[in-house]
Amino acid sequence: MKKNRLMGLALAGVLALSVAGCGGGDEAKPAGSAPADASADYKVQMVTDMGGVNDQSFNQLAWEGLQQLNKDTGIEVGYTESKQESDYATNLDKAVDDGAQTVWGIGFAMAEAIQNAAKTNPDVHFAIIDNAYPEADLLDNLTGVTFKTQEPSFVAGYIAAMTTQTGKVGFVGGMKSDVLETFNWGYQAGVAYANATEGTNVEVVSQYIETFTDAAKGKAAGQKMYSDGCDIVFACAGNAGNGVIEAAQDADKLVIGVDKDQYDLAPENMLTSVMKNVDKAVIEVSTMASNGEKIGGKNIELSAKDGAVAVSTHHDLMEPGVYDTAVELFDKIKNGEIEPPATEDAFNDYVASL
Repeated sequence: MKKNRLMGLALAGVLALSVAGCGGGDEAKPAGSAPADASADYKVQMVTDMGGVNDQSFNQLAWEGLQQLNKDTGIEVGYTESKQESDYATNLDKAVDDGAQTVWGIGFAMAEAIQNAAKTNPDVHFAIIDNAYPEADLLDNLTGVTFKTQEPSFVAGYIAAMTTQTGKVGFVGGMKSDVLETFNWGYQAGVAYANATEGTNVEVVSQYIETFTDAAKGKAAGQKMYSDGCDIVFACAGNAGNGVIEAAQDADKLVIGVDKDQYDLAPENMLTSVMKNVDKAVIEVSTMASNGEKIGGKNIELSAKDGAVAVSTHHDLMEPGVYDTAVELFDKIKNGEIEPPATEDAFNDYVASL
């Protein structure tokens, strides 16, 4: 697999764990932004997966990024929501017919549809969030963007292990995939790290519910975990994860959010959030495309070092010492001193090394 890091990614305003006094900066225009009048004839559109644009997760973040892009550069932006998988190809065609020069697909579920659209429309640049293509499948007008979400998930796992009162925490994922597994095994590795270094003895229960849209199914999974003794659950299931958050509120338990800082959804229950700055990545890649820079034919993998993933700075539901150590762990990850695992095999190797 061909992996190329997008050098110099301007991710201003990141809500990242950092040492006191060194948090995220002010919002800034992305590098290379053109004046509004120079960009007014450029058009970027995105097509959501089935989670929809108001999923409180990565679809919403991507749209917020495009709205900021429009504000900063004058580039015309728009979106189309997919209600079912069969909508992907139709919606991508619609974006092309509407004159978009860059078209985003949000979510790995759209990988095949995006690839097919790129083949059919070689003069349009296509990019996808959460999918890296095998080198043989990459096209000159196709860019895959992924995030090392195992890194903030590791920190969240440590926080969960140090906060649980029952010694049992949970993970609820949407549809099982390589992308979701990075969250799962990163989280479990953080718990294992706490068990090995802090003397805790915390168990992790993991479940995939095979949906990113069914909040009722997410709530049922959350209710089951809480009733079975988990007092913290990592909800990694898009819109379905909102059901887990509701279950946490009903049970007066703790939950960990995903993709964006979900603190405002449940201030009394949201322990932390594992974030990937999809909005910033969308802004950066779209701006580069609009400036005529060559970004197709590659996969871009973004990490803590790039400022592309983070853990929420909200920490009022954890002990101060836990937060302080979490900050140190995140710094070690950024410095390469700790490399959280992204797969089950890597997790087993990591645990064996502790």
